[in-house]
Amino acid sequence: MNTVTVEVLRAWLEEGQPVAILDVRPTQEYTEWSIPGSLHLDAYDALKARDPSALARVELPDNQPIVAVCAAGKMSQIAAEQLAARGMLVYSLEGGMNAWSLAWNTAEVPVRESNVRVIQVRRTGKGCLSYLIGAGEKAIVIDASLDPHLYLDLAARHGWQITTVLDTHIHADHLSRSRQLAGQSGAMLILPAQQRVTFPFTAINDGETLATEMVQLTALRTPGHTPESTCYLLDGQTLLTGDTLFPTSVGRPDLAADPEDARARAEALYHSLHKLLALPSDTLVLSGHASSPVPFDGVPIMTTLADIDEQVSILHATRHEFVREVLARIPATPPNYERIVTLNERGLLPEVPITELEAGANRCAIV
Repeated sequence: MNTVTVEVLRAWLEEGQPVAILDVRPTQEYTEWSIPGSLHLDAYDALKARDPSALARVELPDNQPIVAVCAAGKMSQIAAEQLAARGMLVYSLEGGMNAWSLAWNTAEVPVRESNVRVIQVRRTGKGCLSYLIGAGEKAIVIDASLDPHLYLDLAARHGWQITTVLDTHIHADHLSRSRQLAGQSGAMLILPAQQRVTFPFTAINDGETLATEMVQLTALRTPGHTPESTCYLLDGQTLLTGDTLFPTSVGRPDLAADPEDARARAEALYHSLHKLLALPSDTLVLSGHASSPVPFDGVPIMTTLADIDEQVSILHATRHEFVREVLARIPATPPNYERIVTLNERGLLPEVPITELEAGANRCAIV
């Protein structure tokens, strides 16, 4: 049986090589998260039953390789066997979508009138967005969500040394790699001031500025998604919002909170969002997550405060209406979030496979 690893498929897509991806998972799973550009046929039950006609209805190109995908790489092997029997060049994705959650690509953000370069590092399957910000010979990383070596390699390609690593908040949907990255790079680890984590870090408070000879990064405390949530304003013109504000939505306030706490956090979120909206309307906004799988197109996910003000209607509600609507639109709880929060508070990575713990789409935004 021909198989292909996540890294090989990721490289094919990044290089633009012709490949057809066939996802055979149930429709609900495919709808929640998928590989950009993939075809879908709900064939899971038929393949599990070894139905030889499970893929009879699917039309696939005959002039390029095919990669069959399922949740964990088992049903895709059966799919690959059936397609290979029809004379097609087909592979099964090792580890399936669970493994794909670690796939990534990058896009450079066009920063106005600045010597700073901003690289958006995107976990395409998970929707996590982190940022490598370089100027001169130094670099900053915000919200690291992938293996530290990836950031170290990217920085080295640009001639940068990572000197500072920051998180916008204590994450609940994925394991932060910031502590590990800081340890491997020798960088300073900076987190919003709080008493949740149990490992050493340098605290940053509302209004404080991290300044170098070429970069200014100002912390804007924005409680709501979490009590310590903090956005970072880069050189007065680019706002990194974590999970507080997205291009078409706002952060959820309920994770690790009882109903009373969730209401209080929703009220705090209202004030935090209007604090951000008071910034210049042309401020560039870079969020911490994407709401859909990130394509391999090199186009950064970004917007402006003006566009958000126009697109996100809930921002124009009164405080009472905002709280009521946010609490009424809470999405499903992310799987394993309590375990992930505990590990992030301790700065640890689990002994179980990370892909199992982090499996599933991002659910940090109000839908």
